[in-house]
Amino acid sequence: MKKSRGRTSRKRRRKHLPSFMDRVNCSHKLEYIKLMKWLKDRGFEDSHLRPAEFWDTGRGLMTTKTLQVRDLIISLPEKCLLTTDTVLSSCLGEYIMKWKPPVSPLTALCTFLIAEKHAGEKSLWKPYLDVLPKTYSCPVCLEHDVVSLLPEPLRKKAQEQRTMVHELYMSSKAFFSSLQPLFAENTETIFNYSALEWAWCTINTRTIYMKHSQRKCFSLEPDVYALAPYLDLLNHSPNVQVKAAFNDQTRSYEIRTNSLCKKYEEVFICYGPHDNQRLLLEYGFVAMDNPHSSVYVSSATLLKYFPPLDKQRNAKVSILKDHDLLENLTFGWDGPSWRLLTALKVLSLGADEFTCWRRTLLGDVISARNEQQALNITAKICHFLIEETQHVLLQISQLKRNNENLKKHLALVEALRLEDLKILEKSAEILCNLNMATT
Repeated sequence: MKKSRGRTSRKRRRKHLPSFMDRVNCSHKLEYIKLMKWLKDRGFEDSHLRPAEFWDTGRGLMTTKTLQVRDLIISLPEKCLLTTDTVLSSCLGEYIMKWKPPVSPLTALCTFLIAEKHAGEKSLWKPYLDVLPKTYSCPVCLEHDVVSLLPEPLRKKAQEQRTMVHELYMSSKAFFSSLQPLFAENTETIFNYSALEWAWCTINTRTIYMKHSQRKCFSLEPDVYALAPYLDLLNHSPNVQVKAAFNDQTRSYEIRTNSLCKKYEEVFICYGPHDNQRLLLEYGFVAMDNPHSSVYVSSATLLKYFPPLDKQRNAKVSILKDHDLLENLTFGWDGPSWRLLTALKVLSLGADEFTCWRRTLLGDVISARNEQQALNITAKICHFLIEETQHVLLQISQLKRNNENLKKHLALVEALRLEDLKILEKSAEILCNLNMATT
């Protein structure tokens, strides 16, 4: 799978709640009845999946039968998939074909979604559009006050995401204007920034990976997106494994499970081994107790524990840069990463040990002093990040009291920060035990 939907934070199941109360079957709701009819008209055979609201994950799909390993979860016919082929066969096709320079596949899909949403009752895709989220929780949708509470590396990526979507909008305006003959209303009103943001989030959070051959009417950006109605209601779990691909024989996109799933339980798929920062950035949710989660240490945080008076400091930083050891320095559930410890060992090398830096990168022990200093500074960084996280959590709780309209997004950042705090506290415990073992 490439991507799926944006979600709010995953809550933990309350232990006293009976399992049958964890979910409410939603298949009787009119929008799902209409969607199912629409899918069947396109060759979809009713499966064992039912839309439901789950206490801990929100909207998802439950199974009406026990799924064994290698069982088919869903098979969605090609006719049900929304791809650039769909766009080209619509009234937008001729405008895309003649536009120079060519638009990207992403722009084409965004344009189609906005146009179809504007068409309302006249849209052939209305039953699908009606079940799409009205709003998203990706960083591009977050208020500045909320983005400022994200951890530093994610905050930077959130700003990059916002810039990228804004640039996409600005670069697409002329193309949008060329579509005026198709609409009675002004295209500037239809294809406004908020419409593009919604369409971009829909594609970024909900599409499956499906490669298409390069076409001259599109730019050279990869054409790998497909929106998959109904299938995209499946939620992510880091603890399941699936096999997902387009089957050329059946001309359907198929997902098979590699995990057991009991009758009436939620069926999960895995979007990949992503940490919570990546999940929030790409999909707009965090997964609690995510085994892939990490807390990132910025190079600025790292370097403030080493005196600028160290004559070899700049040389050490250059070595770390050359060996890509100033990025992706993390704490995880099993403590500080090898990358973080190695970077700290290089920075902790004494003047008489500096020539041994290559051995440090290979994992050799240079001296007991070097090992101990690296561990001590790791513990200091860990405690600094714990204090910083606790401070941000206090800010969030104060903001939640005074900003009702930001509550949902603040809860999302709070869930991320609470998970960070658990990881850091676990790391602090591991470092304490390591220090006791070495003294």
